Amino acid sequence: MDKLEDKIKENKIRIETNLRFAANHKNKNIAVFSKFSFESESKPFIIVEAGCYFNIIDEAWENMLNSENNSLTVPLGFIKHLGVITVGTSRGILHTKTEDTCYNKYVLPTINVASIIKDDVVFLFNDEKNDKV
Repeated sequence: MDKLEDKIKENKIRIETNLRFAANHKNKNIAVFSKFSFESESKPFIIVEAGCYFNIIDEAWENMLNSENNSLTVPLGFIKHLGVITVGTSRGILHTKTEDTCYNKYVLPTINVASIIKDDVVFLFNDEKNDKV
């Protein structure tokens, strides 16, 4: 029986990249989730997914909060910075989790987060009972 690693076409590896965001009004934190899928011939052979939670100080939260429409607008520069931290964390997780395996040679390359995140991120909080977005 063929091993998965034997089926990987080294010159045809593609990395699918995804970033998602969430916010919790009650706890005043922002979460950034990253998912990277290493694929060969459209078949994933490594998937690494991570989430980083960032507690936001009261003053900064209040500056981003619009109480009139119960929304939070996270400025582009700040959300990009949180994205860069999350991508770096994912890179470390990938390295650690594949250590001493044949998959450790696959590294997460430099990711241009600015090409993924292009606008402020706005969270709309429905009501006080449902703080998560």
